[in-house]
Amino acid sequence: MRLQMEGDEQQSKSRVVYIDTIQAWESYVQQATNEGCPAVVHFSASWCMPSVVMNPVMEELASNFQEVLFLNVDVDDVKDVASRMEIKAMPTFLLMKDGAAIDKLVGANPDEIRKWIDTLVQSTHVHKA
Repeated sequence: MRLQMEGDEQQSKSRVVYIDTIQAWESYVQQATNEGCPAVVHFSASWCMPSVVMNPVMEELASNFQEVLFLNVDVDDVKDVASRMEIKAMPTFLLMKDGAAIDKLVGANPDEIRKWIDTLVQSTHVHKA
């Protein structure tokens, strides 16, 4: 598995990585950590309409912020990850850096999430050499 950070492939391909196993979760989090890449994780559920509504928003953000890894975790498919990250409601968005959660947003608020990610990217650029 390697991160598709370049975006050279067909534009219709999703830039959000759908996590369906704990192994995939650990692999992508480790890879992002190794590359110093921040990650935004959308914890969702297929039965939760606010989560479903946020999927195209996350696709748009993933296209706009290509230096950030975007992951989608269905809490029903990967219960261990949701439990480990203490997810209690959907949708929940986690900001991760260096393998650890550094911030959390609960609820479907596209404008707030855009601002949140923009702030993350700005602060990440400051620290890059």
